[in-house]
Amino acid sequence: MERLTFRLLGFPEFRLNGRRVELALRKAAALLVYLAEAGGPVARDVAATLLWPETDEESARARLRRTLYKIRIAFGSEVIAATGASLVLHPELSVEVDSSFFEHACNVGPLDAAVDTYQSDYLAGFSVPDCPEFEEWVFFRREALRSRLVQVLERLVEAKIADGEPRAAVVNATRLAGLDPLSESAHRHLIRAHLAAGDRAAAERQVESCVRLLRDELGVAPDPATLALLQQPTHDAAVPATRYVEVDGIHIAYQIVGTGPMDIVLVPGFISHVERVWEDGRCRAWLNSVSRLGRLILFDRRGMGLSDRVGARPTVEATAQDILAVMNAAGSRRALLIGASEGGPGCVRFAVDHPDRLSGLVLWGSLAKGSHAPDYPFALTAVQYDLWKRRLLAGWGGPAEIETFAPSLAGDRQVRTWWAGLLRAASSPGAVAGLLEALRDTDVRHLLAKVSARTMVLHRTSDRAVRIEAGRFLAARIPGARFIEVAGDDHWFWVGDQQPLLDSIGAFARSG
Repeated sequence: MERLTFRLLGFPEFRLNGRRVELALRKAAALLVYLAEAGGPVARDVAATLLWPETDEESARARLRRTLYKIRIAFGSEVIAATGASLVLHPELSVEVDSSFFEHACNVGPLDAAVDTYQSDYLAGFSVPDCPEFEEWVFFRREALRSRLVQVLERLVEAKIADGEPRAAVVNATRLAGLDPLSESAHRHLIRAHLAAGDRAAAERQVESCVRLLRDELGVAPDPATLALLQQPTHDAAVPATRYVEVDGIHIAYQIVGTGPMDIVLVPGFISHVERVWEDGRCRAWLNSVSRLGRLILFDRRGMGLSDRVGARPTVEATAQDILAVMNAAGSRRALLIGASEGGPGCVRFAVDHPDRLSGLVLWGSLAKGSHAPDYPFALTAVQYDLWKRRLLAGWGGPAEIETFAPSLAGDRQVRTWWAGLLRAASSPGAVAGLLEALRDTDVRHLLAKVSARTMVLHRTSDRAVRIEAGRFLAARIPGARFIEVAGDDHWFWVGDQQPLLDSIGAFARSG
């Protein structure tokens, strides 16, 4: 069987049976790349429109035919099986794509193979300027793969330190810091690696570099936890160890904090990263306060943060599966479940499916439906939602939508930098787009009357992300639910006056 090899991590390169094939036309290369990533047939009309968007249908199809001919001439054989309706890489070829191998190694290992494969960004230096849809597709794909690389490097650094290979940890942490020099988390990984390798001088230089970069580029000071690393030469005790549990082949990242008499499971909103959340002082203080009420279990839902990326859109059923798996892995028989924002619907599903596993349900800033309906008028319409989604994705990499999520901190440069870094580490524009579409289509209204667990709904009066009417709707339709309105307009639970929230959760937990 003939072997067709694609190198897409870097400037694209194509080989047939080891022989490099040069393609003079960029659109010929773009077509091959798109077919390799599609993993199946692509409609001729889709390919023609993608590559010749400004051309009429007949002319676009004619140019596509000429491009297919030039590809056949360049390779000296049929590498594309074409019908009148679709195109696909020839099924009799053995096709190897380095970006696919990278993703496979990210999912199942070895992680060293993944980082070795990623020698450059996806299609680096390659562009087709007159094909905006192709360029947008490449951008999302590049960001998704780069996000996976950051995730794998973070996991490798911790694994190498734990396995007694600090020099390898330094190599991976150096690469991590190079990917995002303004990421305080990346600097911390490198500082810890230097300390594990016994090179305190290098760790001190890295702290100085971190301080200088944050001051000169962002005008902020580092988090005290970064400076404290020099007093904790082996590990930052402020950040709990990240563990993994497998659910249907998907690895879910979780942490356990505290040793209290009851278990508290925190289900995050649409963005999370179990390690990056500890970098913000307010969030760290809130998590530590909750962990004093009971043993706190927090996790990243599938497709997010340090958990595996998934090809399918996440559902409330999948979130319920993740909750169950994490509780079982942590040895938790019953827990107080706290669903924040978009994590709430999955908690409702879990409460209906596993009432015996709950001591209570708390819904914070949450909702029953992701978009507007005649009998649910206080959410964005589908059109408004899609406009908001495009705005969020356009701002990805920066502190996107912080004015909506935390208006009281929108002018705080250090928080803006932290939020931007958390977004980049947690997901990518392409990966999070499917999650946002799933949220738009979420609807658990039919489940609310079936919730039998003790329930408390907390919501800020002027929440800009999820209107307070959504919280009132939940409380009115969950039997016996208690509704507590909290002053403020921030959506994040760790921002603003935290004490009323902690007092309410503590009293609710003790009353069970």
